Amino acid sequence: MNHEPRVGFVSLGCPKALVDSEQILTRLRAEGYGIAPTYPEADLVVVNTCGFIDAAVAESLDAIGEALAENGKVIVTGCLGAKGNVVRDLHPTVLAVTGPHACEEVMAAIHTHLPRPHDPFLDLVPPQGVKLTPRHYAYLKIAEGCNHRCTFCIIPQLRGDLVSRPVGEVLREAENLVRAGVRELLIVAQDTSAYGLDLRYRTGFWNGRPLKTHLTSLAAALGELGAWVRLHYVYPYPHVDELIPLMAEGRLLPYLDVPLQHASRRILKAMKRPANADDALTRIRRWREICPELTLRSTFIVGFPGETETDFEQLLEFLEAAELDRVGCFTYSPVEGAAANALPGPVPDEVKQERQARLMTLQAGISARRLRRKIGQTLKVLVDAHDEEGRAIARSSADTPEIDGVVLIEEGAVLPVGEFAEVRIVDADEHDLYAEMIAAKGDQPGIVHKRRRR
Repeated sequence: MNHEPRVGFVSLGCPKALVDSEQILTRLRAEGYGIAPTYPEADLVVVNTCGFIDAAVAESLDAIGEALAENGKVIVTGCLGAKGNVVRDLHPTVLAVTGPHACEEVMAAIHTHLPRPHDPFLDLVPPQGVKLTPRHYAYLKIAEGCNHRCTFCIIPQLRGDLVSRPVGEVLREAENLVRAGVRELLIVAQDTSAYGLDLRYRTGFWNGRPLKTHLTSLAAALGELGAWVRLHYVYPYPHVDELIPLMAEGRLLPYLDVPLQHASRRILKAMKRPANADDALTRIRRWREICPELTLRSTFIVGFPGETETDFEQLLEFLEAAELDRVGCFTYSPVEGAAANALPGPVPDEVKQERQARLMTLQAGISARRLRRKIGQTLKVLVDAHDEEGRAIARSSADTPEIDGVVLIEEGAVLPVGEFAEVRIVDADEHDLYAEMIAAKGDQPGIVHKRRRR
């Protein structure tokens, strides 16, 4: 019997990188390659890297080194591969290096160093492709690249300008995922709101039905599939207002991930961000009037070059006024190639850390207050896992996987993983809700992908 060539896979980084990994794995299985769970069982290893911040670069380089030490044959792809000779300078023995969103180049390298099996069987691959997420949720990437030139970011250098997928192609993938048992679709892109801009919002077709290549049209169609639909990386363009009624009608989850980054007009201008705090507050109030159940998540950068105490205080005041449900905060990292590195007024590391701590302390209180309001409510949740104490670990419409909080359900071990349940909230803390069972329906678990939130 011929040995089936087997490829090991290490996937790092954000959900966009996760989708790149899934596409490569799908091609591998389509061509008859096996996927090895350990280094010794693999004929070679692919490492999909992250290169966005210094910590991500270090983690990626460490992962490459580990793969070389444990296996010896390594192909590198992902954002770090787009950063010149960084990989080869430290690890000159890697077999090949490509940038992100480079499935064809990765497959060509694999073919060179591990020839494809003879006469592969296409039916080895399920219609939804190979996924690294649990069976009941999946990321759906609708576009690649970004047209913005934020001064702190090098994503356009790594992934290029915006390239939107055809609307029919996106919806066919979504249909396949739902048919395969996916209960939640997490919509991602570098700039989800810009979907279709590069195509001038041209009309596409889905099951013979004309459909505009635009986020609102796509979101409305996704809402017809019977799964939860959660939107990430939504820049606050004017047409985002059109999504809120869809959430109020129950067609989309009432959840928006809007990366605001700061509240000081001066800092936002230096960042080249298309927003300001006053407009954001006005829109947030209007969104909540239309959809009171709306959960808002955002991320912020503190310690950006030139940020004064006054700028930072404006950010804290904004958070107090906005009462966002979920907040991530990062200290400014001088990523190589970012235009902001040349700006005057670098903030000392100790000041960055102190401001981050103050912001997160403030937000912890806001989060705790908002979560306490849910005590006594009945919520629909999706069960992700069970813990050693016999509880079910679930998520509500307000909780995206591995980033937000969870709903812990006492005596919930009887609830099937991957299915919905109705629970009553009995307690809350700064991050999580605690619940008791009411009713449930059920099925299946999966595996977890390691990734970092940007």
